[in-house]
Amino acid sequence: MTDLVVRAVDVEKRFGRLEVLKGVSLDVAKRETICIIGPSGSGKTTFIRCINHLEKIDGGRIEVNGQLIGYRESNGKLVEDSARSIAKQRTQIGMVFQRFNLFPHKTALENVMEAPVHVLGVSKKQAQEEALELLRRVGLGDKSDTYPGKLSGGQQQRVAIARALAMKPALMLFDEPTSALDPEVIGEVLAVMEELAHEGMTMIVVTHEMGFARVAADRVVMMDDGVIVEEGTPEELFDEPSHKRTQQFLSKIL
Repeated sequence: MTDLVVRAVDVEKRFGRLEVLKGVSLDVAKRETICIIGPSGSGKTTFIRCINHLEKIDGGRIEVNGQLIGYRESNGKLVEDSARSIAKQRTQIGMVFQRFNLFPHKTALENVMEAPVHVLGVSKKQAQEEALELLRRVGLGDKSDTYPGKLSGGQQQRVAIARALAMKPALMLFDEPTSALDPEVIGEVLAVMEELAHEGMTMIVVTHEMGFARVAADRVVMMDDGVIVEEGTPEELFDEPSHKRTQQFLSKIL
């Protein structure tokens, strides 16, 4: 498939003797939004951290836009790539974490400008124009000169989304981006993510927000105990789940 952005094949990951991923395979097409759901400890976060090589894999392979991530092939085996090559690969993968990880001594605008200027070599003038547009896009056009400490959690997370988008990534990864937020600001972050999904950004979202998954996802993937137990459209998975484990999980949270 020429429009495949992510191809994960039989991905395995262990922490010591603990097997966290037990052969996870997933294809993600261009413009597709995938929501990954499942109980804590099921391997969801580990899996998306493997996609941008924040975690090294112990088996299988992951490709983004046809390129191996984190590894290169040598004599039929995968060997870890150079740090420089991995850093270059990561420029096409945006990641938004549970915690915002903004530079506290830089304004919202400076946070968004940082990577395009220092990683991509974009001029400060161009980076500033694009950063201001991105802040407007996430509803923070009036907060460009504000420092993170003066922003709410929801506002900080929206700056983090703008910062990731500033690199013009082919893929956006979200690791439970609302789990650290107060309930009243969760909606403002989900609204930005929903807009991105409708605009056709390729996204993989680990989330406990089932309402968001229902309206924004093209496919929902249920993980448990290090494997994908079921996947389908939101209607299929939420209204008529076929796997017993999915039924149990959804019956407790819906």
